[in-house]
Amino acid sequence: MHANLSQPAAPARVRKKKSWSRFLPYFIGLGLLALIVNGLLPKPTVVEIGKVTRGPLTVSVLEEGETRIPHRYVISPPVAGYLHRVPLRAGDPVVAGETVVATIQATQSSFLDPRSRAQAEAVVKSAEAAHSQRQEQMESARAELSLARKEMERTEQLKKSGAIATQEYDTVSNRVEVLENQLRSAEFALKVAEFEFAQAQATLVRADAGNDDSGDVIDIRAPITGVVLNVYEESAKVVSQGTPILEVGDPSTIEAEIELLSNDAVNVKRGAEVSIEQWGGAEPLRGRVILVEPGGYTKISALGVEEQRVKVRVEFTHLPAGVLGDRYRVEARIVTWHADDVLQAPSGALFRRGNDWMTFLDEGGRARETKVEIAHNNGIAAEIASGLSEGQRVILHPPDTVRNGALIRPQTER
Repeated sequence: MHANLSQPAAPARVRKKKSWSRFLPYFIGLGLLALIVNGLLPKPTVVEIGKVTRGPLTVSVLEEGETRIPHRYVISPPVAGYLHRVPLRAGDPVVAGETVVATIQATQSSFLDPRSRAQAEAVVKSAEAAHSQRQEQMESARAELSLARKEMERTEQLKKSGAIATQEYDTVSNRVEVLENQLRSAEFALKVAEFEFAQAQATLVRADAGNDDSGDVIDIRAPITGVVLNVYEESAKVVSQGTPILEVGDPSTIEAEIELLSNDAVNVKRGAEVSIEQWGGAEPLRGRVILVEPGGYTKISALGVEEQRVKVRVEFTHLPAGVLGDRYRVEARIVTWHADDVLQAPSGALFRRGNDWMTFLDEGGRARETKVEIAHNNGIAAEIASGLSEGQRVILHPPDTVRNGALIRPQTER
């Protein structure tokens, strides 16, 4: 017999394994190539998306200021003499015509000297003329207020029937409020004029009487009802005519005085809404502008920069009694513009390119640079005059990697 010297045939599984191993380097090369190509392809930039919407928009300016009592009066003696110790202190209440705020014992020369008597007669005539003028101003303010109230009644009827716009009604209503403030100021001025006239007459009567020092004591009474704000002379001493003794004011008329930059003040209108913040309470206080002073002044800022400032007076619409005092620090947010239906976009989506405003739109996952025109901007949202339409998606705070036509991927939307 012949022996079979050939090797046995390899199993089919072994042959298949060897065939796959021949292609393994190609698979690895293709994988590496795919990774390289994928790494070279542009990746979409993750961005935050906002929407163009319609709705109300309010523009305001925030500045510091302080409270003040506008109706205040500095009391001084009508004649020279010995001032007794003042019993009142700051914060004490006073009643017009009743509370004795100071007592002065006039010197003999104040009554017997011809020059002093002539001065007293001149003061009486001046006080009488001022009293008459204040009386006429009050009557004029009362007549204007009466006419404005009648006009407001007619305007209310027209508003109910829809014959006039809300803005016209607000103008008439604001005029009534302004005239009410003017009437209160005129009444306060009249009270002060009456007090000065009475003091001047009393001085002249005592001068004509020619009394000596022994019993000639003048009681100076409060000209208004309110509180003592400042006491300038506490101790007993000899004072001259017109020396400030103390200051009284009416705390019920307290208002806020806000210092605005002149370029902000030009946009503030009388009657504008005001939110008083950072005054010490949890909730803001409400008020409205009653006066933008016509003259400005120069103020040096904390950085040493000269600024032109304008004082804006704000009336509180509702202020609980005793909450704020005179010269308290506050912050006021004054509305300079408002509209109820405005096409607007988030301010964070806008950026400058030269003199133009630009934004990036999200169009199918790609950024498209678009020129826009804006009108009003409050730092959160801006009024869109042209370039965008409602519902469009814009990129908020676009990073430097975003270019026109670049791939983007939204992260959040608001």
